[in-house]
Amino acid sequence: QVQLVESGGGSVQAGGSLRLSCGASGYTYGRCMAWFRQAPGKEREGVATIYTSLGSPYYIDSVKGRFTISRDNAKNTLYLQMNSLKPEDTAMYYCAAGPPRLGGRGTCSSFTRDYNMWGQGTQVTVSS
Repeated sequence: QVQLVESGGGSVQAGGSLRLSCGASGYTYGRCMAWFRQAPGKEREGVATIYTSLGSPYYIDSVKGRFTISRDNAKNTLYLQMNSLKPEDTAMYYCAAGPPRLGGRGTCSSFTRDYNMWGQGTQVTVSS
């Protein structure tokens, strides 16, 4: 079983940047990995996904052009670079890993049900 540990969250003003990291203790190559977020009173949503074998990323529309998901295979670490942050990005951010369930475009699923390994989360707060 893979253990995932997130870090890098914090409080920033709107327009600022943060980089989240997710260190994995087990073998993750060949899996789908993703960043999800959950704001108070809202459902958990997939923000960005990446297929570790091919590196093909997926982003939800609200973060396209602002967030970048990447992975350092040598360090077994997943990243989420978040730029031009907005107050609506405020949420708990979770790293997740799961089997390679790919859509028609070769990108990984953004549904929580397709991921079976989760980190504990890191809080991101963006003030206006």
